[in-house]
Order: sequence, then C-alpha cells, then structure tokens
Amino acid sequence: MSTHLPTADARDPESNARTARLREALLAAAFTADGLLDLLGAPAYAALARSETVPALRATRGDSPLETLVRLFLLQRPVALRRAQAALPVADCLTDGWLVQEGDDVRASVDVRPYGGPEGQDWWIVSDLGCAVGGAGGIRGVGEADRAQLVLGVGGASTTLAGFTARRPVGKALDLGTGSGIQALHAAQHATQVTATDLNPRALRIAALTLALSGARPADLREGSLFEPVREETFDLIVSNPPFVISPLRPEGARLTYRDGGMGGDDLCRTLVQQAAAHLNDGGYCQLLANWQHVEGEEWTDRLRSWVPRGCDAWIVQREVQDVTQYAELWLRDAGDHRAGDEAYAARYDAWLDEFEARKTKAVGFGWIALRKSGSDTPSITVEEWPHPVEQPLGDCVVRHFDRQDYLRATDDAALLAGHFRLAGEVVQEQVGLPGAEDPEHVVLRQNRGMRRATKVDTVGAGFAGVCDGSLPAGRILDAIAQLVGEDPVRLRDRTPESIRMLIEQGFLVPVAQGS
Repeated sequence: MSTHLPTADARDPESNARTARLREALLAAAFTADGLLDLLGAPAYAALARSETVPALRATRGDSPLETLVRLFLLQRPVALRRAQAALPVADCLTDGWLVQEGDDVRASVDVRPYGGPEGQDWWIVSDLGCAVGGAGGIRGVGEADRAQLVLGVGGASTTLAGFTARRPVGKALDLGTGSGIQALHAAQHATQVTATDLNPRALRIAALTLALSGARPADLREGSLFEPVREETFDLIVSNPPFVISPLRPEGARLTYRDGGMGGDDLCRTLVQQAAAHLNDGGYCQLLANWQHVEGEEWTDRLRSWVPRGCDAWIVQREVQDVTQYAELWLRDAGDHRAGDEAYAARYDAWLDEFEARKTKAVGFGWIALRKSGSDTPSITVEEWPHPVEQPLGDCVVRHFDRQDYLRATDDAALLAGHFRLAGEVVQEQVGLPGAEDPEHVVLRQNRGMRRATKVDTVGAGFAGVCDGSLPAGRILDAIAQLVGEDPVRLRDRTPESIRMLIEQGFLVPVAQGS
C-alpha cells in the first residue's frame, strides 16, 4: 500500500478548481455507478463486488475513456500516459497526486469507486489501493507494516447504515469513525454542519478526498477515539460504523484499525451506546451498526437493554447470529490470514477461540441500534430479532417507529378506543388452512414495504384491520364486529386494546387525527 495520498484542499481555490475538473472528467466519461454497470454488464459488475477482476479486465480491453478509468481506479492497472490524457486532466491529477507517473505510464494512487447517492447523485468513494469493494482482491498483497492503517471503501455494512439512518434536516451531525467518509457524505445532504472523526489520521485525509471529489461541503475533521474529539458538544444526529469486530486483544501495531476497536469483547459498542446520550440534543438520533456477544447463562436481549442510556428510547434489531467458529473464520478470511500458511492460520484461529472461551461467548450477534433522546421517564426499548429480508432505505421507518412509541406511551386504552386508524399501505392478508376447509387455521397480515413484517391475527383482528380507513373510532368498529360474531361488546372492548397496540407498534395501523 502506498503511503502517498492525493490532496484536495477546500481552502485553496486552485486546488478546488483542479478537483472540479477531475470530477467533470469522470462525469463526461460516465465513470458513474450506472455507467459502470452499462460497460461491464451485470455478471462482471457483480464479480467486482466479489473481488474477482478477470471479467472486468476482459470488458475494458478497448481505449474508451470509461475503460481507461476503470482500469486505473478500480482495477489498479497502469495505463499509457497518452491513453490517460484522453480521459483525464492528467496534469491536474499529477499535481494533486491522484496519479503517479512511471515512465510512459501512469497509475492511480488510490481506489476511486463510483457510488450512486439516494437522489440519483453521482458520487465517488475514495479508499486505499486494493481496499475498495470491487477493487483488486480485497487487502491481498498489502504490506504488513501498513495493514493497521488501511482505509476501506464501500461495503455492505456502509450501505446498510446509510439506508438505516433517519434523513431529516438537522443542524449538526457527527460521523464517528468516518473511514472513507461515506456516512459524512450522506449527512452533508441534510445537515447544516458535519463533524467527522476517526482514530486513523489516514482515514480523515481520505474522507476529505471523498467529500471533495463528490462535490460536497467539507466536514470538520477531527482525530481521536470515540467521543474524545468532540468533548462536550451535542448533535442532532450521530452515525457510526465503528470497528465492532469482537477479536482477540493484540498490540496496537497488529490491529486493523478499520475493524478492531482495541477493547475486549463487545465493550467498544457498549461504550459508544452508553456515551451517546451525553452528546445528543433533545429529539436527536444515534444510529450505528454493532456486534454483541451471546454469553452462556445470559439472555442477549437483556445484555443489550443494559446498554441503553437513561433518557433514550431504543430500537435494536438483531439481523444475524453466527457461532464462534463461523465468526472467527469470517474475520480471519477478511484479514487474509487464511493465506498465511496452515500453522499460522491454525494458531490465529486458536487465539480467537481462546478469547471466546475465556468470555463464555457461544455466538455473536450482528445488527442495528437506533437511539432517540426523548428524556422520558418511561423509555421505550425494543430489542428484537428480525433476520428476514427488508426494503432499504429504512430511515423513514426508524422515525415512524419512534413516533409510534410516543403515541402509544401517551395513549391509554380509553383514548385508544376513541382513536381513528387506517391500515398502512402495502399490507396484504393471507389465510392459511387446509384446502376445502370452511375456516382458515390462521390469518396473517404481511407488509410488502419497509421491515416487511408479518404477524398472525385472529378473526377479530383481521376484521378490525380491514375496516380501518380512518373514518370510524376503534370502539365503534369493535362494537360492530361484536354484533357480527355474537360476542359481548364490553368484553371485546376489554380484550382488544392489546392487539391494537401490537398492530400500531409494528406499523400495520397508523393513527389518524380526527378531521384529517
């Protein structure tokens, strides 16, 4: 890995102009997410995400500017100077260090990956050579001395967090552990001021490149761990894709900064969550990805509930669980340790299992954590497992989840029965039973958007949800159902609010203000 990085000084008009000319050249060549897919085709495009470069090399054997840019910035192949000059302002790129000249050839000093913004923006994410998803072979071939400072590009975790983040206009946003700067880039679209921090100074330099090349406002970049760089400042939004991997403790120089947090077990994620409340404004959100231990003799849900700081509502979703052997193998491959030789690999694998055994860890959970600073004395804390497919982006779902918690917290059963509701959009009803049976064994309501939840309901619940269009209060609907099924309306009113609350909490029913 070269220690050299380009420069893009937002305070220097000439540097800004050179970066703008580079951006215009990338656009002119269609070096964008859509342009890349059109050039490579779906199979080669997908192969790049698996770090397989041969299909892309075959697709870029011509001399078009786009093929040149793919070879330079995604495949890290040197190209002839004359060929580069047909695609780029080479003099500018050499001045700022995006390119390095070697005889009659030039090569890229960093990975540059096209990335499509949420509203169709054309952005580019900068990362170290060989470390962008879609780059040339992951971190294979990177010098051992430089491994600790690697800055990766866009991966599944990055895009998951970007889609999960609430996108409301805010004053101040913090990207904690910015890495390549992708979360700061997203935040710059709806935050007046963005602060980005990282323990790795190289990451801060690369984040500045990502923002500048993508035409975003520069962020306030600060070096340091966790909340140390922001001291007592508060924010409306905190996002973090932290180094959450639960790995054996090892000397500072042997850690991979992008993934190993330097704390034992899941302490880094716990510390981040617990300290977040002190840095949130009222109504502010903290959203992050995390890993957590499943410890013998302890419920994982209780472990996570204990992390939630006072004054915050929380929504925690476990998306996947791996046993300790699967988990160790995943991250040993990530670091390239499977290429270190059989004995070295076995020794490192053994060290991971020793660590888990010492901590009585039987599995590791992966998931999302969303906090909202509510200041309530009766916080809403939802910890659930949902490994099923969802529809990103989910930022609006996060906001609506907490809005529903506010409504349920403030609404007693009497007010609930006086309330008006409508069935959420894209909800379908499924009936399951034996063929030819007069009545179904059970009825399922299923969402086709967002979290794509499904829940069983009884006949009353299905009938109630189907009638809700906002025109009648819940109590009157239940009275009509009681008459249809021959049930005492008072008893039905008494036993149904819990079911209504569940349907509201999971987003199947939406409260409607009277007169709206």
